Amino acid sequence: MKVPLQSAPSGGISPCIRIRDHKSRQAIRIKELGAALTADGLVTLDEQARALGLSRSTAWAVLKANHKASGLAAGTINQMLSSPALPPRARATILTYVEEKFAGLYGHNEEQLGRFAAGVRSVQSRLLAPVSQPGSSHLGWSPDG
Repeated sequence: MKVPLQSAPSGGISPCIRIRDHKSRQAIRIKELGAALTADGLVTLDEQARALGLSRSTAWAVLKANHKASGLAAGTINQMLSSPALPPRARATILTYVEEKFAGLYGHNEEQLGRFAAGVRSVQSRLLAPVSQPGSSHLGWSPDG
């Protein structure tokens, strides 16, 4: 039985719809990581896993972008950003993901974002460094502000 969509009491969009939109936005950004790797000539899972600094199974799970709610874990992001083989385009995609997550675009509450920030502090200096990609803006962020 299909349940019809109803407006929220405030007259706004149902919270269920917003959650779905947040998840979709997050999944799209994560899938862009795979596209960035492919654009740099890394087409096999082995090549992509090596570039991301992840095991094949973890790389597959990341690139599948079928995360239930929380998205990429801070530890996984740390591992990918510390990979010396990570191409600049993929690095920029990860940094954009982190920025958007901190901006609340994926629907996480302040407590969840605080835990995420604590987990990625170890790579903050890398995240604040400019990304050398033509036409890109500075992708710096601060987990405290």
